[in-house]
Amino acid sequence: MKFNDYHLSDHIKRGIENLGYKKPTDIQFRAIPAILKGEDVLAIAQTGTGKTAAFVIPVLNIIQNHKNNRGVNNIRCLVLVPTHELALQVTEVFKEIGKFTDVVTHCLIGGVEQVPQINELENGVDILVATPGRLFDLISQGYIRLNKIEVLILDEADHMLDLGFIKDVTDLIEKLPRKRQTLFFSATINEKIKKLAYSIVNKAIRIQVSPNNPVAKNIDHAVAFIEMDDKRFFLERFINEHPDSKILIFVRTIVRAERVAKSMEKVGIETKTIHRDKEQDDRFQILEDFRNGELNIVIATDVSARGIDIPAIDYVINYDLPDQPENYVHRVGRTGRASHMGHAISFCSSDEKEILSDIELFIDKPIQVLDITKSDYKMTLEIVHEKENDWQSLMIEAEKAPLKKKKKK
Repeated sequence: MKFNDYHLSDHIKRGIENLGYKKPTDIQFRAIPAILKGEDVLAIAQTGTGKTAAFVIPVLNIIQNHKNNRGVNNIRCLVLVPTHELALQVTEVFKEIGKFTDVVTHCLIGGVEQVPQINELENGVDILVATPGRLFDLISQGYIRLNKIEVLILDEADHMLDLGFIKDVTDLIEKLPRKRQTLFFSATINEKIKKLAYSIVNKAIRIQVSPNNPVAKNIDHAVAFIEMDDKRFFLERFINEHPDSKILIFVRTIVRAERVAKSMEKVGIETKTIHRDKEQDDRFQILEDFRNGELNIVIATDVSARGIDIPAIDYVINYDLPDQPENYVHRVGRTGRASHMGHAISFCSSDEKEILSDIELFIDKPIQVLDITKSDYKMTLEIVHEKENDWQSLMIEAEKAPLKKKKKK
């Protein structure tokens, strides 16, 4: 089946064709007809399989075909997402596919001035993509009312419904019309969250693609057993051995991200970090540089794992294993997107072996172990230490060298 076979607006078909899409992916094939019928949907599929377009295409069609007078507080679709990066990504997909329609999509996130956002809302918005913080700020200030919402979408629903966002979601539900369509999309979802999702929708159907394999087949996985204090040396070696590769490195905390970046900087490797302590404009610029190839290495925390949609990332490196097994799926899903082949490599210390077992249980398969011989391990450390000693000796010699006096003319 092709996109042209769907009962979609010609304007939307033109937007799809403009992006080069021909045939729907599995999740799109199964979700689009159900959404077009007005059914509530709980969709679980691998990362990189086109989940965003699976709801963007039918929702745009619904809004376009049942147009009303656009105006202040006449928002018809609300898309709630957990991170700024994901909000921007989803907004871009709505705008690209809907570029030949008159449907207006607006992105609402924190960390930037709210006055321009308020002006956009006052000009009239059909589809609002938002993170919870800024959304609730503007609701409390009276700039947003949700009484006209026809479709509610929770993207990365497992994260939206976890302990950090559950109160926001339940408060939001109370402000929405009871008669509405509700869509949940995610790569992972557990039984507890599944029950909660079903409790707030109207007879949701469940669409699940590859339920026993949450990670895409075109990603190969490997793990290297490296002690915590030695990881930076192996990272340096890996980067130097793959100088032209686009590499995304995940660490557990903000402090760790900055420390790893500093250690790479000391050996002449350029990296940038992305985490919630970064200014929003800086995060935008780093992702843009990463996307267009001006930057090849980015170090990120898990908060960014779900919002980085960069084509052709060659390697995802789990410098630290994630605290939650499902976060492994979201991390490695940044590579191997669409038809591209991806590689995921994890550095596992002795203290992280239990976490590795949990991850293997979650993805239902063992991760291939990279065999590092004792001599190779020792050689990696020796090479790096030699570099450090050379650098230190040069500094010492420079300090001891007498200053040459200028010759008198």
